[in-house]
Amino acid sequence: VQLQAFGGGLVQAGGSLRLSCVVSGRTISKLHMGWFRQAPGKERDFVSAISWSGATTHYGDSLRGRFTISRDNAKNTMSLQIKKLKPEDTAVYYCAAADSWEKILIMTQVDYWGQGTEVTVSS
Repeated sequence: VQLQAFGGGLVQAGGSLRLSCVVSGRTISKLHMGWFRQAPGKERDFVSAISWSGATTHYGDSLRGRFTISRDNAKNTMSLQIKKLKPEDTAVYYCAAADSWEKILIMTQVDYWGQGTEVTVSS
């Protein structure tokens, strides 16, 4: 299973970005998907997750409202819409997948990782 994240870039504070993750090698219809991010010099943190059906979503502390996760099982893709970007959102964003909901919420238990896409927010 390969995950490829893209859509990052340099954005001014207050702007928006849409990150996407394309999965190959396996259908995502039974995989729970998620995003993590790692800021320079910091640990990789949970951002958001979405259940295999899309019925359940979860967001990291203080991220709900600006971040919206979605998926398209027919296209084997997942997306993360980020609005009102802040300089503290600067990080490498990684897409992830797991076979269970519990595992997608915990960085050390994720089954599959993408290579990351870099987001830089200027003030």
